[in-house]
Amino acid sequence: MSDLLFELLAAYGVPILACITFLSCLCVPVPSSLLMLTGGAFTATGDLSLAPVALGAFSGAVLGDQMGYQLGRGSGAWIDRKMASRPKRQHLFARARDFTLNRGGPGIFLTCWLFAPLGPYANLAAGASGMRWLTFTLWGLAGEAVWVGIYVGLGRAFAQNLALGAQIAGQALGFLAALGLTLFLGLWLLRLARRNADR
Repeated sequence: MSDLLFELLAAYGVPILACITFLSCLCVPVPSSLLMLTGGAFTATGDLSLAPVALGAFSGAVLGDQMGYQLGRGSGAWIDRKMASRPKRQHLFARARDFTLNRGGPGIFLTCWLFAPLGPYANLAAGASGMRWLTFTLWGLAGEAVWVGIYVGLGRAFAQNLALGAQIAGQALGFLAALGLTLFLGLWLLRLARRNADR
């Protein structure tokens, strides 16, 4: 399937990329990050233009987020029943719901790019839990801008070696996740110490 998508990207360009990022934000298992890397590489070779590639990927992702949010808002109980029949997806949905409820807008921002496997489920969870639309949208726009910027940018920078670009993206995201966890634990310990000092 991936080879077919790459051929479609080469033949039809930006509309295919927009469709793929849209579908990826609706829990459809498509290689959106790899396709953005490839789209970025095509901008370096002159086969595609940078602005339409970035805007197409971004628009597809934002529309997918919005669709997921609206589905969650109107079908919360149905989604719970559907997920119950698929244990792996149910686990991801439960994690996304907890992450979103505990962190609000910043959680949406992080699930767009840093914890991307949770992203489509976070969209559904945000709608189902009644998160304000404006909060969801603003944080989602920022997160998708980071996601698209990272992958299209790395694809353009590593046009001659996309495998290296993908490896660097994975390592960079792993580093950022570790850094984020360290900061979170540091803040949690600081709050705990302050509470104990106030007693």
